Parts: sequence; C-alpha cells; structure tokens
Amino acid sequence: MFVESAAASWQRRYGTAEPKGIDPFAPLLRHRSVRRYEDRSIEPEVMQGLMAAAQSASTSSSLQLWSAIRISDPETRREIGLLCADQKQVHRAPEFFAFIADHRRLQTVANEVGEACEGLDYAEFFIMACIDAALAAERMVCAAETLNIGCCYIGALRNDVSGVQALLKLPSGTAPLFGLCLGYPRGEAAIKPRLGQSTVFFDNRYPDEPGIGDFDERMTKFYEEQQMSGETRWSKRSGMRVDNDHLTGREALKPWLEGQGFWRR
Repeated sequence: MFVESAAASWQRRYGTAEPKGIDPFAPLLRHRSVRRYEDRSIEPEVMQGLMAAAQSASTSSSLQLWSAIRISDPETRREIGLLCADQKQVHRAPEFFAFIADHRRLQTVANEVGEACEGLDYAEFFIMACIDAALAAERMVCAAETLNIGCCYIGALRNDVSGVQALLKLPSGTAPLFGLCLGYPRGEAAIKPRLGQSTVFFDNRYPDEPGIGDFDERMTKFYEEQQMSGETRWSKRSGMRVDNDHLTGREALKPWLEGQGFWRR
C-alpha cells in the first residue's frame, strides 16, 4: 500500500514541515483517491468487517437514514459505470457501493406503529440522511485503508438520478448520494494538497475576508507533477467547476428529490 511517514504526508498536504507529535496520525494523512486496482477480490470476512465499520459510525438520533447497495452483478456494474460518466474505476473496482439517503425504511416501520412521519418532508431530515451516509462511508474508508485497501468516492452517481433509480429500483423515500470504489491498489496514487489549516479552521467566528493563502501555488505544482495542465490555477478550476455549464445533469436534482419525497418543506 502506501507507507509515507507523517512528515512526508504533512509536507504533501500543506507544503510545510510537520508539527511535533504528528506521527500517530500518519495512516490518516496518507489518504488519497485510488483509481487503479489489483485483479484481486476483497475477502468476504473483510467485507463484513468493513460494512460493520460503516454501521458503527455516528447516526443522528439513531435513525440510521441511509443504506448502501453493493453492486456485484457484472451487467448492473457495467450499466452503473456508464451512468457514472463511464469512469474506469467504477467498472474495474473489485467492490462498488451506491450510498443512498433512505427514508423508506423509517417510513415503513413508523407507519406500522401508527406514525405518519410528516416531518420527513422537511429539509432537515434530508440533510440528516446525507450526513449519516457520509459518516458511514468515511468510517468504511478509514477501516479499509488500515487494511491496505484503496478507495475512491464517485459523485457522478448523481449525474443521472432517474437512470440510477430505474437501474437499482429505488422506491420513493430513497435517493442516490455517491458511489464508493474499493480495492487493493495497483501502482501509485498521489496525496493531494489541501487548503492550509488557517483558511479552514477559525476561532469563534467566521472571518470577514476568507482566503486560500498559498494554495493556488501549491496546487499548480501538484498539477504539473501529475501532468494536469498546471497553467490553470485551482481558484480558476474551482470557479469553473461550480458554474452552470459543469453540473453534468445534476441541475435537475432538486425537483427529482421533491418527487421522491425529500425536501418538500
């Protein structure tokens, strides 16, 4: 897997020397997206453990408003890969999960005991489902990386939510949030820099003028190392990514979510 020291990982993240006492955090600092995998299955008992790790994450009010669909059928994997912008890692990863915001399960059991669950129409409970799913997936990722298993999140699961809904037979009260690839890494994958801590973590209140410090310069160096057109700075790339021309089908999410019973109020 990847064996950088805490010092080396810190340098890649922040471009500075590491502080004292950082060594215990080395496994977490080594995280990177892994998109190439060995032709090797993840052992069934390991998968059970990873799913247990996901379910051991915190969940608001113990509602557990998420589910995950493991895509093991080859044809279904082929089709979900096409729906996810035809990304190679979705097609080739030994394991792929679609993480789902799930109100359906709670609606079903609550209705059985005479509760109408009308509060689920509010934005609060959709946000709660998203948080629950993200916490569960990240707990799975952290557990996987301790076992030298690489991971890659797939936001493109939201490119065509109607297509994913039809393929996975998602009922009302459910919505696809993101995918997750898992597998033993093949070859190298780079640690990507992050914004400096002082531009993300604030004391007591939000600053009047948030900034990014030297992040454009550090990311330009990263782009050049990765042969990713370093002449376009991170701030420009990011600004372009959030304009209307780069939503890749996701501009239709809100009305679709409303039709699924989410975020009506």
